[in-house]
Amino acid sequence: MEALLWILLPGFTAVASGLLAWFIMQSRMEVALAMQRERLAETRGALGAEKSALASSLDTALRAAEAVARREALENFMDELRVEQRHYTRENRMLMQSRKSLVLQERMYFRNIPLSDWIEHEITVEEGADVSRLVQDMTIFDKSVVSIADGPRPMKQLA
Repeated sequence: MEALLWILLPGFTAVASGLLAWFIMQSRMEVALAMQRERLAETRGALGAEKSALASSLDTALRAAEAVARREALENFMDELRVEQRHYTRENRMLMQSRKSLVLQERMYFRNIPLSDWIEHEITVEEGADVSRLVQDMTIFDKSVVSIADGPRPMKQLA
């Protein structure tokens, strides 16, 4: 019996020390795995924050690009508008007096497509008045209608 004890005791000690080493290594691996998961969570959080910041800056950049494109399209459209003007003098004779008037006709075009009918404006002209100067000074369409540069600026929209 004593011989059996001396044979089994070293085997039992070897198995016990093996189990102890396995438990210690298992604990070390769990600690290493927890540290690695912590680093992974930090990295994912940093990537998520960077991604949301990038998405918001990209969204802002896209809105700005859309606004610029919209403004340029409107400016190009307004550049294509033009006003054609023609004029002549009309003399109305009534009994003893004659009345001279300047008839100014204007029509708005987009490229070569008329947007309006001829709009007629009659101005009474006094004797000796400069007709060419009256024609230059008078227009039915206001200059700000045709030129976008002089028009009011739109207010910024709150998003």
